Order: sequence, then structure tokens, then C-alpha cells
Amino acid sequence: MKVVNTTLAELGCAEKPIITVFNKMDLYEERTFDQWLEEDVKQTILKDLKKRWENETGATCVFVSATQKREIDGLRANLLQQVRALYIKRYPYKTGYHSYESYTEGI
Repeated sequence: MKVVNTTLAELGCAEKPIITVFNKMDLYEERTFDQWLEEDVKQTILKDLKKRWENETGATCVFVSATQKREIDGLRANLLQQVRALYIKRYPYKTGYHSYESYTEGI
């Protein structure tokens, strides 16, 4: 992540909104969990992993498996939320909302 953030800073993009997407979660689970690991332990490990990266990225991360189409809707929702927030900031006179804060309360 440090290399990515450094590259974005060099490109002048460090202040832009960032969504960190962790793809291939199916492969991660396949390679990390063996067949004898109990399901509740697997879920706890995944929950801890997600919590760690949400803290690291400011909750702008999504864990997906594109081949299994897992959490694709979560990625779409995250993208839509980011686009809407940017649109309202950039074009407040076109949104029909009185303020950015009143709009984000519903998100």
C-alpha cells in the first residue's frame, strides 16, 4: 500500500478519493483456510481482516471475488456513494438539495 500511495502522491492524485479493492478473496480463502478450520473461526479471521483494512483505509475498502461475483454490489454501492458525494460538492446548484450535509445524512 505504501508504494501505491507514494505513486499516487507523485502523480498528484493523493488528495483524490480512493477506494481500495481487494480482489481474489476466493483465492485468499482457499489458500489460507484448510478444510479442518471451523466456519466460525474463518468468519472471525475474515471479519478481523476487514476491520483492520477499514481502519487503515478509513472504511473505503471493499473485498470482492470477481470470478464468484461476491461483493460486487458492495463495490457498486461504494462507487455510487463516492460519485454522488463528489457530484454534490462540484455541482451543488444542480442537486436540488439544500446542503451537502442534508444529502449525506441519507447515505
